[in-house]
Amino acid sequence: MSEENDAVELDDDAETEAVDAAVEEEADTTEEPTADAAADGAPADAETDEGDEADEEEASPFDDDVMPDDDVDLLIPVEDYLSAGVHIGTQQKTKDMERFIHRVRDDGLYVLDVSTTDQRIRTAADFLSNYDPEQILVTSSRQYGRFPAEKFADAIGARARTGRFIPGTLTNPDYAGYIEPDVVVVTDPIGDAQAVKEAITVGIPVIAMCDSNNQLSNVDLVIPTNNKGRRALSVVYWLLANETLDRRGADTVFALDDFEDEL
Repeated sequence: MSEENDAVELDDDAETEAVDAAVEEEADTTEEPTADAAADGAPADAETDEGDEADEEEASPFDDDVMPDDDVDLLIPVEDYLSAGVHIGTQQKTKDMERFIHRVRDDGLYVLDVSTTDQRIRTAADFLSNYDPEQILVTSSRQYGRFPAEKFADAIGARARTGRFIPGTLTNPDYAGYIEPDVVVVTDPIGDAQAVKEAITVGIPVIAMCDSNNQLSNVDLVIPTNNKGRRALSVVYWLLANETLDRRGADTVFALDDFEDEL
């Protein structure tokens, strides 16, 4: 792991708090000014007041500048991506992730291109549908990623290793937990560095959920997303599960609630 990644990992708790705060701030709708105005008395111009109310109803509570093309056909409404904070990156970016970043916010957080996230989920599903379910391994050392990763594995019939990834899982045949998957899905190349390292050693592809601060030298297929937020990871794993099952021709469709762990 590089010195830059070491620094990122040390600052991870602070980054997670900043991202979570940004998601909460965007999701906080503000209807109080309207109530205050009513308490102070209705404006003399009723038509103007009605027009203001209509504008407020149409206005999105989110900072929705998250992709270059507003007409793109997404798997779910863009508002659902925004409410989960899928687009909110960290205050750090790597050269590798520049092409997945739409812009930078005033608070320094990088905004990931949601349309690319959506397309990469489809691409990853296409890729995974070519493998036997049991030959897919999903890993997550991140606390918020463990439940949705395990649910994803259960949904598509894959195997999951969450929490600390035991060295030798993919490389040591003498280890009791040794397995030989054909592809690995990781929640974060930094937190799941051991899984990525072993996948590269044995020569199997790596699909990774990558935030703005990730490096991609050992990643074969990137899904750009906030990989630190609880709701963001739930949404991405949920969509990836349903899309993978769809490619297989399965009739099963999971609800987002199935992938959200109770706090």
